[in-house]
Amino acid sequence: MKKCSKSHHQALAELNITPLLDLAFVLLVIFIITTTPIVNDLELDLPTAAHRPKDPKSKVNYVTVESSGQMFLNKEEVTDFAALQEKVVALRLEDPDLNVVIRGSSKAKYQRIVGVMDVLQQSNVGKVNLATEPFPDGAARKE
Repeated sequence: MKKCSKSHHQALAELNITPLLDLAFVLLVIFIITTTPIVNDLELDLPTAAHRPKDPKSKVNYVTVESSGQMFLNKEEVTDFAALQEKVVALRLEDPDLNVVIRGSSKAKYQRIVGVMDVLQQSNVGKVNLATEPFPDGAARKE
């Protein structure tokens, strides 16, 4: 005849609650998922906003730097940085929220483009962008 040891009885006395917790969390998730659409489906009369005219789009100004070093502001040739600054300040007086895009040729000297950026910074132009060509799909970058 086989005897039951004390260690065998102690193992049965412990209760594993992991499956019970799993079930509780699954029921909680199901409850959350099913009650969310009910809350959002309530009938509600929302107030309507007054029609507001759209903000006019600000004009974009282009500073073009060619490979020869020539500079243009909106297709008008600019001889040097002082003349560029004078024209940019005049434009900024008309439009305090001036937007400028620098279009530099890939063959232009970098120093010339940096000079244009310095002039725009000294003229307190807040929105300055650099125009680039996008890479063709599948083309590798040259570094």
